[in-house]
Amino acid sequence: MLKNVIFTERDYFSGMKVRSTTRPTKARCTLPKYMGFLISEPKSATCTRLAEVTGFSHDSVNRFLHREHYQPKDMYNESIVELNPVGGTLSVDDSVLDKPYSYSVDLVGYFWSGKHHRAVKGINLVTLYYTDTLGRHMPVNFRICDKSENKTKNDYFREMLIEVLAWGLKPAFVTGDSWYSCTANL
Repeated sequence: MLKNVIFTERDYFSGMKVRSTTRPTKARCTLPKYMGFLISEPKSATCTRLAEVTGFSHDSVNRFLHREHYQPKDMYNESIVELNPVGGTLSVDDSVLDKPYSYSVDLVGYFWSGKHHRAVKGINLVTLYYTDTLGRHMPVNFRICDKSENKTKNDYFREMLIEVLAWGLKPAFVTGDSWYSCTANL
C-alpha cells in the first residue's frame, strides 16, 4: 500500500526536467504522490482508488488534476529525455476507457472498441508511442477525442504527428493499425 511510503520528485524524476507545478499547493495530492500511484497501481488508476490506498479525499486528486492543465507537450518533454529522438518507430493507437454508467459527461461518447468488438460508451484516447533504436519506448503525445470538435481519429493523428515532428522527433517509420490507413495519412 502507498499509505506508508513517502514519494519525492527525486525518486521518480532523477535527472529529468519535469514541468513544475503552477503554484505551491497545500493539497494532499501532489505530483510525486500521483505519479507513484500511477506507477504502482496494476488495475484501477482512478481518483477513488487513489483515495482508498492513501487515505485522502478523491476530491484532492481532482483539484490537483484540474489545477495543473497538463498538455501533450509536457508528456513529450518528460519522455524525450530518456529516448533517442532520431531513427525510431512512431506508432499510433487508440483505446476506449469504458464508462458505461456515465451520464452527461462531456467527453463520453460511443466509440468502437477492439476489446468488445462493438461500439461502447466511453472516453476515446489516441496515443503516439515512440520506440527508439535501442528499444526504449514511451508515449510522446496524446489526444482525448472530443466529439464537439467534429474531428476524427485520423484528424487527431495528423495533428499529433505534425506536433511531435515540430518538437524535434525524427522517426524512421510511422506505424498504425488499419484504422489509420486513409489516403490523407498515407
